[in-house]
Amino acid sequence: MPRARVFGLALLTAFTFVAALAPARAADKPFGKITRLDPRLDKLVPKDAQMEQLAAGFDWSEGPVWIKDGGYLLFSDIPPNKVMKWKEGEGVSLFMQPAGYTGVVDYSPEPGSNGLNVNKKGEITFCEHGDRRISVLTKNGGKRTLVDNYQGKRLNSPNDSAFKSNGDLYFTDPPYGLPKNFDDPRRELDFCGVYRLGADGKLTLLTKDMTRPNGIAFSPDEKTLYVAQSDPAAAIWMAFDVKPDGTLGKGRKFFDSTAWVEEGKKGLPDGMKVDASGNLFATGPGGVHIFASDGTHLGTLETGQATGNCAWGDDGSTLYINADMYLVRIKLTTKGAGW
Repeated sequence: MPRARVFGLALLTAFTFVAALAPARAADKPFGKITRLDPRLDKLVPKDAQMEQLAAGFDWSEGPVWIKDGGYLLFSDIPPNKVMKWKEGEGVSLFMQPAGYTGVVDYSPEPGSNGLNVNKKGEITFCEHGDRRISVLTKNGGKRTLVDNYQGKRLNSPNDSAFKSNGDLYFTDPPYGLPKNFDDPRRELDFCGVYRLGADGKLTLLTKDMTRPNGIAFSPDEKTLYVAQSDPAAAIWMAFDVKPDGTLGKGRKFFDSTAWVEEGKKGLPDGMKVDASGNLFATGPGGVHIFASDGTHLGTLETGQATGNCAWGDDGSTLYINADMYLVRIKLTTKGAGW
């Protein structure tokens, strides 16, 4: 999601890994509220559940991923071009800077990495705004470009990704990381695509019909691909049938939140995750909205903030949430798909 912030950014020219950084603020504060709209929510979110603020003070936190081998959370802080680390008992530390832009001049208000993911080898993959690529952090500490162009034209600024069980990586490519966004002269593609980067390295354009594709997630059986559209004029979530060959079939409007945008709720459809039963935990106007697989809105984890993304962590039953400047978590009675 775009964030209009003006700031001066000094960019480093080498990766920096730092062991510790003081937590931004006191942790474990009650945060937001829970709105229950359907009795089915009680089976997912305990009646006594409460969101907790773990840390704060970030510019625009996004793209969280849980690292099982180590037991910690990583997430992007996009404007200052950082990836942060949070671990129980240790708080927040700087994991990497630069994270998404390695140039030598000021670039844009959102130059850093966005969506983070982990491949089958346990390597971290990055959707990089400034360097306009999907990259992977290899086990020896070096980054390698996985893809940075479509048919010879540079990608806009990869935003979020989802792995299929066969190793294929699906990702979205709006222009939010470009200095002038949609109107930037550096833009080489005249559309915002949803792509599949095959395990064989082949890049396939799946659809270019969405105006601002953003968050992306598979249903547990991988027969449906959900894609958020962060367009205030059409703030929707789409659901696409996934064909046996991995391409997309017919798409349908899963849920429309445009009215919430018009009401003034903060945020737009953005990152999302799916639980083992197929319920969708989707960040959007007002917080994290929980939808049954049939599209019924079960309730909302109301953050009161523009909320960028979420991730399963711990044993798979804790949802970590990036809500603007905050890192939040809530313990649930459901688990993420694949845990």
